Amino acid sequence: MSERKKVTINTLIEMKQKSEKITMLTCYDFLMATMLDEAGIDMVLVGDSLANVVLGYESTIPVTMEEMLHHCKAVTRGIKNAFVVGDMPFMSYQTSSEEALKNAGRLLKEARVSAIKLEGGEEVLETIKKIVDAGIPVMGHLGLTPQSVNVFGGYGLRGSTKEESEKIINDAGKIEKAGVFAIVLEKIPSALAKEITDSVKVPTIGIGAGSDCDGQVLVAHDMLGLFERYKPKFVKRYAEIARIMKKCFNDYIREVKSKEFPAQEHSY
Repeated sequence: MSERKKVTINTLIEMKQKSEKITMLTCYDFLMATMLDEAGIDMVLVGDSLANVVLGYESTIPVTMEEMLHHCKAVTRGIKNAFVVGDMPFMSYQTSSEEALKNAGRLLKEARVSAIKLEGGEEVLETIKKIVDAGIPVMGHLGLTPQSVNVFGGYGLRGSTKEESEKIINDAGKIEKAGVFAIVLEKIPSALAKEITDSVKVPTIGIGAGSDCDGQVLVAHDMLGLFERYKPKFVKRYAEIARIMKKCFNDYIREVKSKEFPAQEHSY
């Protein structure tokens, strides 16, 4: 078996051209990153969903730049071959393109990610161009953009009206022209995702956007059944790890209380 090569932007573009699906999962720590890389994942996202999944917030809004840097560093230490993308948290790129460039640079320089991701379409074109012109790869994100939850009024399906679907299509073309190397399409109708995927040359990565995207992304904790607070329709549970962990914790508590553990074989 040949040794696996490091995934690059060229690798991802070639995969789209060959109609080879791209695999991506979100994680936030060294241990899980190591396992994902060993499993052969193409891309790893250190998402701002860190706020909900690991830090216990109700939305992605509160997570800070320093927290994202901390977790991106942990993930990149566990990756040898996968392409790592770090999320730009809320208000790290919205105030000015200069501030956005500074924060994007920190994610590459300090956390050693391969690229950054930011949300939005026409309103962030100048920011995308400035970051890309500085030599920092940018991944776009359209459809349901969680950092705008207060504007949307919730986490519902996006692109269900003609006006909104046309905007998402137009935004996809504009951010591609601005220089993004890939686009996340979140929680939009499958037909709309297919239309966008067919219209752009860069890979599209879907999450709740049907099977016609060039790739798929889920949060590892969701697909493992580790995060139980809620389960979106687009998540497939490949295991129920939280149940197994709770049983193990209960068994440990019981055995310590009953003096079954530690046994002789665990003692010196």
